[in-house]
Amino acid sequence: MEHHRSDALVIGAGIAGLIAALKLSPARVTVLSKTRLGKGVATDWAQGGIAAAIGKDDSPQLHAIDTQRAGAGISDRKIVEILTRDAPARVEELLELGAAFDRTAAGELALGREAAHQRRRIVKAGGDATGHEILKTLIEAVRALESIEVVEEVTARDLILEDGCVRGVTAIDNGTGAHVEIRADAVVLATGGIGRLYRHTTNPIEATGDGIAMAARAGALLADMEFVQFHPTALAIGRDPMPLVTEAVRGEGALLVNDLGERFMASVHPDAELAPRDVVARAIFEQQQRGRTVGLEAREAIGAHFPEAFPTVFGFCMAAGIDPRVQNIPVAPAAHYLMGGIAVDEWGRTSLANLWACGETSATGVHGANRLASNSLLEALVYGSRVASDIASARRRSKRLARHVQSVPEAQRDRRSPRTTAAQALSDVRNVMYSNVGLVRDEAGLRAALARLDDLNAEFGEDAGELRNLLVVGRMIAEAALARRESRGSHYRSDYPQTNEAFAKRSFTRLRSVA
Repeated sequence: MEHHRSDALVIGAGIAGLIAALKLSPARVTVLSKTRLGKGVATDWAQGGIAAAIGKDDSPQLHAIDTQRAGAGISDRKIVEILTRDAPARVEELLELGAAFDRTAAGELALGREAAHQRRRIVKAGGDATGHEILKTLIEAVRALESIEVVEEVTARDLILEDGCVRGVTAIDNGTGAHVEIRADAVVLATGGIGRLYRHTTNPIEATGDGIAMAARAGALLADMEFVQFHPTALAIGRDPMPLVTEAVRGEGALLVNDLGERFMASVHPDAELAPRDVVARAIFEQQQRGRTVGLEAREAIGAHFPEAFPTVFGFCMAAGIDPRVQNIPVAPAAHYLMGGIAVDEWGRTSLANLWACGETSATGVHGANRLASNSLLEALVYGSRVASDIASARRRSKRLARHVQSVPEAQRDRRSPRTTAAQALSDVRNVMYSNVGLVRDEAGLRAALARLDDLNAEFGEDAGELRNLLVVGRMIAEAALARRESRGSHYRSDYPQTNEAFAKRSFTRLRSVA
């Protein structure tokens, strides 16, 4: 077995993990990357930008109001204030590192507007290549520091837990299959999201919930797992994953129409195409349930300027034989972001000693039931920085997070399904999650999903690959969705379609059994 030792171990090499590693310098830091550095991370695919109140007509207070409104009443106010207050400084730090954000003719940062924002406050790069620019900038900075060791193409398997304290991680070399053990004085989980869990997703195939599942198996507290955001406008051209059509396209005036040419969002929400993502996604899904297809009509609003305004989207469209300057862009909802994850406090500390989490892997409480557009890159920057600050200053909390364990129903049956291959099981998981634990849920569908996940877990729960992690995360999302008997934000129950003030709070849970 190969052994490594460092002051701090960061598992994950997207924006959250890299900013944490940079800010931990000059400590000896090991960054564990599942792929080659810069590949297979959602940061690289992020088109929209970073939300920050830097415009003359804007303020952190207005940004906070928008964030809390999108969160449907359960965002943590303190965390929201931290996020929106720190945003301008985090953007400035990226500029100092050399990030080339878009600017106006006068040389000021060009600010875009996205759904549910009162102001133009979206900092962008390359029109719709913001994540790629940020990732490139951070990788260059990381490569320049001798104190940071990057271990590439090695997949974390399980946390090393000794006397209730996290001491490192066991992992597998993707190329050789060799076992690797990395120990550190501080461990940070920044492994990204869970999009691969769903049949339709905008996430890289590497987004398999690894960090969340590892933490859950180690006994960590999780939060808000029922809240999965579906992006309304993924490019519906038969690709898996689905390319994203950034929200900024609608921010510039593009309209949603069905195949009959009918614009439908104006009758659904006062903000029409710029309504919160969950509202737009369900409206498109409803059109699909009626047998309609949906497209983005950008001819009037953007037209000939599309190639320079949104070069990434334009390239995807043209490669599929669609010219968005003169044709509608076919779109459909796809799993995009998990608001839940490993429960952390305002410094990114988890309920396990010596373990921190940041980025999509964590649940800070800032997003509530529905994330505001372009707050994801921002949260990764803000809390990746705060995690590094907390570790560097060696502060340790004397008490752990409160144990809020949500009761969940016991499995309804205990039987083994006919033997299937891991590939077939993965396809089955993705289908059942999208159908039963997706945009519209009900008790029968959720219980059916849990029964199928339990069947597959009986066969594949000991598997060390991505399926093992997806089964853990899928089950915890379904259980949390079953327990929340209301509709709020991204969580919609057709059997409980109204918001219930009895559920106007975050949810907390732990894994009931370990695979």
